[in-house]
Amino acid sequence: MITHISGEGRALVAIHGFGVDHRIMLPLEEFVSAAGWQRIYIDLPWASSPPVRSAASAQDVADGVVDEIRQHLGEEPFAVIGNSFGGMIARFVAHELREQVLGLATLAGVFEPDHEARSLPARQILRRDPKALAHAGPALEDYEEMSVIQTEATVAAFTRYALPGLQAADQTVIDRISADYALRVQPEVEYPAPFEAPSLHVFGRQDHVTGYEDGWQLRDHYVRGTYAVLDAAGHNVHLEQPTLTAALVSDWLARIDLAAR
Repeated sequence: MITHISGEGRALVAIHGFGVDHRIMLPLEEFVSAAGWQRIYIDLPWASSPPVRSAASAQDVADGVVDEIRQHLGEEPFAVIGNSFGGMIARFVAHELREQVLGLATLAGVFEPDHEARSLPARQILRRDPKALAHAGPALEDYEEMSVIQTEATVAAFTRYALPGLQAADQTVIDRISADYALRVQPEVEYPAPFEAPSLHVFGRQDHVTGYEDGWQLRDHYVRGTYAVLDAAGHNVHLEQPTLTAALVSDWLARIDLAAR
């Protein structure tokens, strides 16, 4: 599952969302390259090479990620950040390996696995730019489905970081896991003691895919948690609001440094 490692220092494990691959997390290179962290990028089963076709559920994915981290890091401390579905997996990892987890961050994370049960805002596009859409090329349909702020910059980010994974994903694996999308138990229920490591949960105010209300319901569990709902951002919050996301991730890593002292 580990597909790419860059930098040196303490380990930061990055877990991507559903249907894409580790490239959706590569903006982290700009966010944390100077912060003294080694970035460990994971490709989930549909994005692995070759795809892990034995994975049949979200729980299989979560267990596989835990096993991969244990094999690579042993008992070494690490932090973990996850995007969308990867946010749900990151929460599982952070609770399952709590004794060695320095911190947890989620970007537009899945907190309610049942799509029909999610508290979601209405679909909105706050800025429409036909000129930007003209540059989308083969990304147009997928980009329009997710975009809240249509600009040449967000088209370029989507095309660079999201589209390659969408195009390369193994649909058979995706369909199988989609049919069993929930973990066996919500991590915060299985491990009810408050999560005391520094955490960060970033949401898009206009995110019509996972929303933000369901994550907010767990605020008392994350006693060292920063919650940020960013306006003018949808499900690709870190692509549409990169500067704010970078500041929040940098602050999270600084809080981890402070806690370690």
